[in-house]
Amino acid sequence: MAAVASLCVFCGAQTGRNPAHAEAARSLGAAMARRGITLIYGAGGIGLMGVVADAVLAGGGKAVGVIPESLESLEVAHAELTEKVITEDMFRRKRIMIDRADGFVVLPGGFGSLDEFFEVLTWKQLGLHDKPVVVLDSEGFWGPLLDLLDHVSAEGFAPKAVSGLASVVRSTDELFRVLDNGEA
Repeated sequence: MAAVASLCVFCGAQTGRNPAHAEAARSLGAAMARRGITLIYGAGGIGLMGVVADAVLAGGGKAVGVIPESLESLEVAHAELTEKVITEDMFRRKRIMIDRADGFVVLPGGFGSLDEFFEVLTWKQLGLHDKPVVVLDSEGFWGPLLDLLDHVSAEGFAPKAVSGLASVVRSTDELFRVLDNGEA
């Protein structure tokens, strides 16, 4: 696998109740900046989106935000981005993020993060991309979802749900080990 030059990070527009999630976002952003990896994300300046972008930018990295016109003010678009791409709708937003990224990381988040994760997972299952997809399972946040995916697979509605399509890690160090070793 070629070196990852850009990662699309899916995460919440809120920080959630557990401060460990914001720390995971901060750690990821700082590591991306140190490695010269460009952040591709939903352009928010709030929540975990803002935390990861702030860490990338504070470390001298590049942050590219992609946001539909309708969400620009609602999600409080980050004011200091390296590049901001404004789209007509959510579909185009996801398409641009998927096209511009060399891989995907899923941090804790809500329905939007789930939508984005399922989109890249489905596209990978269908062979529409072969980029790494990594779930950073901060404090076990995604455990119930991973159990559901295993259930869907066990019931015969999907092939091995996550195995082979996505990797699950618990830390930023583990994330980059998996990416560096081509295990994702």
